[in-house]
Amino acid sequence: MIKSYLIIAGLLICSRVLLAQSVPVWGGGADQKDFSAGFSFSYVSSYYKIDKKVDWRNPYFDAGGNKITNALSNITSDNAPGFAVGFLGRYRLTDHLEARLMPALIFADRSVRYQYVTIEQDQTKSIRATLVDLPLQLKLKSDRLGDYRGYLLGGIKYSQALGNKENSDANAAPTEKLLKTINGYGSYELGIGMDIYFEFFKLSPEIKISNSFGNLLLRENNAFAAPINSLGLHTVMFSLHFE
Repeated sequence: MIKSYLIIAGLLICSRVLLAQSVPVWGGGADQKDFSAGFSFSYVSSYYKIDKKVDWRNPYFDAGGNKITNALSNITSDNAPGFAVGFLGRYRLTDHLEARLMPALIFADRSVRYQYVTIEQDQTKSIRATLVDLPLQLKLKSDRLGDYRGYLLGGIKYSQALGNKENSDANAAPTEKLLKTINGYGSYELGIGMDIYFEFFKLSPEIKISNSFGNLLLRENNAFAAPINSLGLHTVMFSLHFE
């Protein structure tokens, strides 16, 4: 999916070069206002950064001394896709600096894979979440060159998980317990992008990364939370902003 976004962005940029005008286009007048608004669509790719305990390989025994799992050989988290839709609100601080508030609804699945010395015990724990993201960013813009302007951005965001129906495992067997994460957490964001000016609107292809603060793991006494010391979330997001 991300390849499709990149192809679309490339075609848009090429079309502007081929159809370039001697006078820069209006871009809907977004840059001439102190306030402007828009919307965005994003492709999201994320995985957990796993910090394991010193004795993470050891078999897991329950409180009664019963052996639940054999020894672990690896714990990993693969990139998982998702998507987001959101709104954009910008405030011009100077001609080259603006503040942006970009609330978005994120639909993303993440997973942690457990590999044991006995392959038949291998399991993947999926963590499905719908999140509300509230990012506050600063956007540093270059001088405008024709119908283009590059920019850098940085900021922080707060993410809050909405109701997760898969969060209850009270009656599940020991080997069917869930790996759970906290519902709310903060992250920092860094990215680059380009403003492309059309007659009635401005399009901004953008790519950014974010890394969460602190530990996202919800500590529980089960075979899947016990070997992990902490979880952090790494996210790459490719967005198309329309303003």
